Amino acid sequence: MSTHEVTQQQVLEPGQVARDSDLTPRQHEVLAAVLDLMVEEGDGFSLAKVCRRASCSKETLYNWFGDRDGLLTATVQWQAAKVKMPEPDAAGMTAVRFREALAAFAVSWLEVITSDVSAALNRLAICHVASGNGRLGEIVRENGPLAMRRRLRSIFETGRTAGFLAYENCEAAIRSFFGLVVADWQIRKLLGETARPSAGGIRQTAERAVGEFLLLYGAGELEVNQHG
Repeated sequence: MSTHEVTQQQVLEPGQVARDSDLTPRQHEVLAAVLDLMVEEGDGFSLAKVCRRASCSKETLYNWFGDRDGLLTATVQWQAAKVKMPEPDAAGMTAVRFREALAAFAVSWLEVITSDVSAALNRLAICHVASGNGRLGEIVRENGPLAMRRRLRSIFETGRTAGFLAYENCEAAIRSFFGLVVADWQIRKLLGETARPSAGGIRQTAERAVGEFLLLYGAGELEVNQHG
């Protein structure tokens, strides 16, 4: 890649990591190369291999992502961004639309966490934590499950404002939702289960998880629909 191309595509300050919507198509290609190498080689991938796979220079990587941790953070954020978050607005929200939004999120979440890419990323993070090698475990925790909790909080608060959810502790409600949706899917994938659930299986799992969650935390019309 030429110096001119680096200059034209650089949208980040060194060390700054942008969200998915701020990344250029070329930066998407680099992050895809990182994920592919994680699947293929685990901890054996290097910046040099990323450069070869994505046809870019180390200078480009440093200009865009700052350092190795910045590249890994952007990669984790990009993978997490594949989970499509509902953005329900309390104004005009109906019980049906709110339930559908939760189910759509659960479907997207299950599709991402049961992928080979997510399994490889999590295995690598666990290895880094166990060996004390690098910050990938911290990066995955902060930009994966903790970031998802922060995003879900606004959705749950919207549901409570609209009268569809009732809870005293939002974090407890979020943990319950996590447990019902994720269940043992991620553990099974990490332990080597190769078969992925079908699209229909994911949809059924998501709808069942949302239904069970609303039995615990549903209010008003949603509560009536669950028990009626």
